[in-house]
Amino acid sequence: MAEAGKYTVQFWGVRGSIACPGEGTVRYGGNTSCLEVLCGNQRLIFDAGTGLRLLGDKLGNGGGAVQGDIFLSHTHFDHICGIPFFKPFYVKGNKFRVWAGHLQPKFSLQEVLANMMVEPLFPVPSKIFEPQVEYLDFKAGDELNPCNGVVIKTAPLNHPDHATGFRVEYGGRSLCYITDTGHIEGQRDEALVAFVRGADMMVYDSTYTDEEFPRFRDYGHSTWQEGVRIADAADVKRMVIFHHDPGHDDSFMDSIAAQAEAARPGTVVAREGMVLEP
Repeated sequence: MAEAGKYTVQFWGVRGSIACPGEGTVRYGGNTSCLEVLCGNQRLIFDAGTGLRLLGDKLGNGGGAVQGDIFLSHTHFDHICGIPFFKPFYVKGNKFRVWAGHLQPKFSLQEVLANMMVEPLFPVPSKIFEPQVEYLDFKAGDELNPCNGVVIKTAPLNHPDHATGFRVEYGGRSLCYITDTGHIEGQRDEALVAFVRGADMMVYDSTYTDEEFPRFRDYGHSTWQEGVRIADAADVKRMVIFHHDPGHDDSFMDSIAAQAEAARPGTVVAREGMVLEP
C-alpha cells in the first residue's frame, strides 16, 4: 500500500471502445480504461476495463488480504469487461466495494454485472465473488466519503445511457476523472467547468480531434482540444489526455502530444503504466 499521505494515480488502461493490442499501440498501450488512485493507504480504482486484469495480477502478488473501492463511470462493456478477470475478486478475505451513479432507478449495479456474467456469455456467475464484493448505487451529483480523509464529488456526464464524472479530493489536492462525455461545438459545458474548477489534475475524454469530431458528435465523446478549452476556462493545473480512440496508433498519439504541448504546456498524454501525482 501507499505511504501515508501519498497521492498518486497509475494508468492501467487508457483506450476507449475496445482493446487494441498490436505493434501500433506498444508505447501508449491498448487496454481499456482503468486507473488506480492511492490516497495514503486507501486504494481507489476508476473503471474496470481490460486494464483491470493487469492491476489484479499485481495486487495478487502482494500477499495478504486486499481491499479497495472501484468507481465505474458507466457500465458500457469497455469499462467493465475486466471484472470477470480481476483475480482479487475470487480470493476469500479480500474486500471490495463497487460503485456506480448512473443506473438507478431503472437498474441496479449488482444486476447489471450479474447479467454480464451469465450463460452462455460467461461460464461462472458473479455470485462467485461473494462475500468479497459489495455493490453500491448512488446518484450522480452525490458526495461520497468512501474512506478516511477522502471526499469524492460526482457529476452527471453527457453520454448515451448516462455516465458519472468524479472529483477526488485528498490532502488538499484534487483529481478529476472525466470520461465518457460529449460536447456541443462552440458551447462550453459550464456545469463541467464549474465541477473541475481549480483541480490539480483533470483526466479528460479525448477520444477524437476537433477535425474528426463532426463525424462522431452523437457518440458521447469529446476531443483533446475541447479538454484544453475546459482546462483553461476552469484554471485546471494539468490536463491528461485519455480514452484514446483504438484507431489512433502511437505515431498519431505522438502528433497529438506535440500539438497539446504547444497549445497548453504541461499537458500529458496517458500511457499504460504511467504514474502521476495530482
